[in-house]
Amino acid sequence: MTGQEEERLARVALNRLAEPGDLRLAALVAELGAVPGHRYLASERGAAGLATDVATRLAGIDPRADLDRAKRRGLRFVIPGDDEWPPSLEDLDRVEPLHLRGGAPLGLWVRGPLSLDALTRSVAVVGSRSATSYGTDLAGDIGAGLARAGWAVVSGAAFGIDQAAHRGALGGEGVTVAVVACGADRVYPAAHRPLLQHLASTAAVVSEAPPGGAPTRLRFLSRNRLIAALTRGTVVVEAAARSGALNTASWADRLSRVLMGVPGPVTSATSEGVHEVIRAGSATLVTGPDDVLELVGGAGDHLAGARRGEERRRDRLTLRQQQVLDAVPLVRSAGADSIARTAGMGATEVGAALDVLARGGFVERSPAGWRLAPEEPSATRSDAPAGLDEATPSPA
Repeated sequence: MTGQEEERLARVALNRLAEPGDLRLAALVAELGAVPGHRYLASERGAAGLATDVATRLAGIDPRADLDRAKRRGLRFVIPGDDEWPPSLEDLDRVEPLHLRGGAPLGLWVRGPLSLDALTRSVAVVGSRSATSYGTDLAGDIGAGLARAGWAVVSGAAFGIDQAAHRGALGGEGVTVAVVACGADRVYPAAHRPLLQHLASTAAVVSEAPPGGAPTRLRFLSRNRLIAALTRGTVVVEAAARSGALNTASWADRLSRVLMGVPGPVTSATSEGVHEVIRAGSATLVTGPDDVLELVGGAGDHLAGARRGEERRRDRLTLRQQQVLDAVPLVRSAGADSIARTAGMGATEVGAALDVLARGGFVERSPAGWRLAPEEPSATRSDAPAGLDEATPSPA
């Protein structure tokens, strides 16, 4: 037996022994290592010399048989030292626990062909199960945009935002991975059987819980730390004041991952938690995939341009030309002298400006003088008159 095989067997046994994220077991393995830690627990004896409860339970675990059964179900157990082991998970050993859960996982049960090292460029998209159409549309757009840019999308396969993020990534013909709170061989929720089966056949379903394990509240809390640790950043789309997605957000913040929040209507209870993490400065406000890519990408990658309103051809006028244009009446025509007085400018400068404005279609001349054109020229016109962007003469 190789050292890695012995390590795997020890970690499978310890994985069966305690709940995911158990702090005592994580501390023991961090201090002694998995194989010595397993030997220590298996040899424990009480005051009367009898095996402790832990030692008795370990004696009843057959890790080799567990691996064989898992293999028949299409699962593998990935541990530190494997080529596909995500080193980012080790960061969990360096941060404070949350809700008595923490530490790097002993290993991950994986169902699907995707190698976990593909998650080096990945983003988590999480949020409310009771999502609105506004939230699911945005989560889908973000998932699709990330996928098209070559980033994997990680979520929890739950109703609402999770499902929308997975489907968005699939629609963008990209990679998406589900990290679940039950065994990777189970389907939860049952309504998502087609989605989970598709991910298991094309990408990956990942769990820290052993095969056959049921979803419990504690396992959801433990699962959330994995979602945050596996990814470069976490986007929260709709989360109420008491939302499991905020637990994932807390882990992302502790791990110094990029934490992002999509704002919702200020009156929406579904977005109250998101608004709080943005207000507190923990999360950066994002409104779409371009914002997310700019934050998680490397320096100079995916730079999002400043958002501006639609450009009008009036914006291309000089300030003096705009001053003259504002002085031209809409209905009744006025002479150049009258316009000059209204604008507070010299007659020569106003006359030159009116000629430029007329060529641009902003004003029109009648026998009685000047007035505004019925419609302002479109910004898409390419026949800008000469002098439109030039400074007008100095005042006389």
